[in-house]
Amino acid sequence: MRQDVTIPTPDGDMRAFVFTPDAGQGPWPAAIMFMDAPAIRPALFEMGERLAKAGYYVLLPDLFWRAGPYDPPDIKAARAGDPEAVALFQKLRGSTGAGRQMTDTKACLDFLDSQPRAAADKVGVTGYCMGGGIALRAAGTFPDRIAAAASFHGGNMATDDEKSPHRLAPAIKAKLLIAGADEDSGFPPEQCDRLAAALKAAGVDAEVSIWKGAKHGWVPTDMAVHNPQAAERHWRELIALFDGALKEKATA
Repeated sequence: MRQDVTIPTPDGDMRAFVFTPDAGQGPWPAAIMFMDAPAIRPALFEMGERLAKAGYYVLLPDLFWRAGPYDPPDIKAARAGDPEAVALFQKLRGSTGAGRQMTDTKACLDFLDSQPRAAADKVGVTGYCMGGGIALRAAGTFPDRIAAAASFHGGNMATDDEKSPHRLAPAIKAKLLIAGADEDSGFPPEQCDRLAAALKAAGVDAEVSIWKGAKHGWVPTDMAVHNPQAAERHWRELIALFDGALKEKATA
């Protein structure tokens, strides 16, 4: 089941989507799904529905809401240099950033607190592409709320930038699953090693690796590089992570 919702933030009202299991009234453990750069579209709704069917109250925020209403950008056309597609893509990406993303995450957590069908004392987050770094940053920004965080084919998570997510490692309390894409300039082996070292030094329970043969963008079904086998592995490992951090602790 999908419900379109509006979430108030200090900057205005954010569009978001809620997915819940087909049966029962909850409360279900809560999860936030951070979108990839191709923006809100049916493929992400499919992912929200699948995670909900695993027994979760899933919140998918539109992190490009500040750009106003939009149709999903044509990423293939943008990569080919089509001026209109490039302009839309740049407009959407330019409407958010590290600070705004954490403002929106705080609003999502507040929203979950107000939902009787969501068990949101501890929350799981997962992100894809640009959402991978957001999930990691959320774990470091809200360590007392985020119990599990996953990143799939994320990038720029351990760079020299002063806002690089890996710098938040000392604050993270969540259990982490970081799965990088093969041959991905946004998360090459040296970044993977740097992130793993930072998390290890901070004592974070984290699995950090690059999945061989899985290209950047392998999870959503509408991506040209969608890899069904790797996508199913992602579902198995994501749900195991969330179940262990959220369901098992709730019944302990």
